[in-house]
Amino acid sequence: MILLKNANIVNENKIIKGEILIDGDKIVDVGTEVMEKVEIRKNSGEAEVDIIDLEGKYVFPGIIDDQVHFRDPGLTYKADIATESRAAIAGGVTSYMDMPNNIPAILTQELLEKKYLDAATKSMANYSFYMGASNDNLEEVLKTNPKNVCGIKVFMGSSTGNMLVDDPRTLEGIFSKAPTLVATHCEDETTIRNNTKIYKEKYGDDMPIKYHPEIRSAEACYLSSSMAVSLAKKHNTRLHVLHLTTAKEMSLFDNSIPLNKKKITAEVCVHHLVFNDSDYDKYGTLIKWNPAVKTEQDRKALLQALKDNKIDVIATDHAPHTAKEKENTYFKAPSGGPLVQHSLVSMLEFYHNEELSLEKIAEKMCHAPADCFKVKERGYIRKGYFADIVVVDLNNKWTVNKNNTYYKVGWSPFDGKEFQSKVLRTFVNGKLVYDEGEFDKNFKGMRLEFNK
Repeated sequence: MILLKNANIVNENKIIKGEILIDGDKIVDVGTEVMEKVEIRKNSGEAEVDIIDLEGKYVFPGIIDDQVHFRDPGLTYKADIATESRAAIAGGVTSYMDMPNNIPAILTQELLEKKYLDAATKSMANYSFYMGASNDNLEEVLKTNPKNVCGIKVFMGSSTGNMLVDDPRTLEGIFSKAPTLVATHCEDETTIRNNTKIYKEKYGDDMPIKYHPEIRSAEACYLSSSMAVSLAKKHNTRLHVLHLTTAKEMSLFDNSIPLNKKKITAEVCVHHLVFNDSDYDKYGTLIKWNPAVKTEQDRKALLQALKDNKIDVIATDHAPHTAKEKENTYFKAPSGGPLVQHSLVSMLEFYHNEELSLEKIAEKMCHAPADCFKVKERGYIRKGYFADIVVVDLNNKWTVNKNNTYYKVGWSPFDGKEFQSKVLRTFVNGKLVYDEGEFDKNFKGMRLEFNK
């Protein structure tokens, strides 16, 4: 057994100083009187207890990241399940949900199960994988098991391979018949193509990166996300709209009902809360993402929507590319970047700047993802739940560099940035798997289960 004592426990909209008792892979007690019970058990010879004193430290439930691209299978030269789950653990992310735009794309149940079998031998964190949708695999999509698959991913905008879903009949079929949550990437393809043509004619191949949010515009986002919301309302679909970027889109989402009763939920990503379009001059293609980082007005609107509960979840859309790939000109540089190791510490900067409370960070990164996806026995520090726990020092400054970054690509958009908080320890399923730079390399996470 493991006892975490003197911990400042950030959980369920409050912070208490108390203890957490772990037995095997579960939390068996939590509160302010656990220590007394442990002493009784120790004195009676009932159990050996390993006590860890966390005086002055803060404890969060393990982060659940509902959107990552670990590039495995097919693009493992720049990321794989083993390397990126390791980076996730170092950042306090104990569970993740990985996207299907792999090589080959995960468009059949057979490929989906093969990916799960592979992860069982590689992943240090707990995992789930989306089933991918295309214009011609509806039959396979409808076979998805809601009990052990997080959701169905629909690219309603530009995508790689055969994963752009723009056939109205297919979209109607998915939204009307989906057996589980439908997660959408929303950007209107026609708008993007038209904008691309205009800017390419004007600037050629050397177009400045600062025009990225004008090509992948607010209008392109709104056209697509409004269509997704409309389809969901028409068919009563459980819809989750990923990586929102614009103030205009906030009108599509409701905060008048509690999360557990919402049929339509929304996500924002770390980079869209941290950066704005003025940062393109400094970072260039390193912050080229789809959807694009947009204006400061949009960034502030996203943050406010998060506070107001119009946006439900914070994620990363972790999507690594090599530094060499990112160094290309605008049209050749791929979109995406590595973020999963630095998501929690990035959000804790908002706490230090008095823009978000610790309780709200735990809600949006731990509780809400668990509730949105109905993850079984995770996302909270509760008796009977899996012991996915993150220990943080809120006052331990450190600077991101290549020696303390665990992404396979070896770089981060936060290179050179000083963070005020540091992840010290991460427990996954009751096991201490990350301890101040040291990993339990033999540990493997579990496939997530869902109460659907």
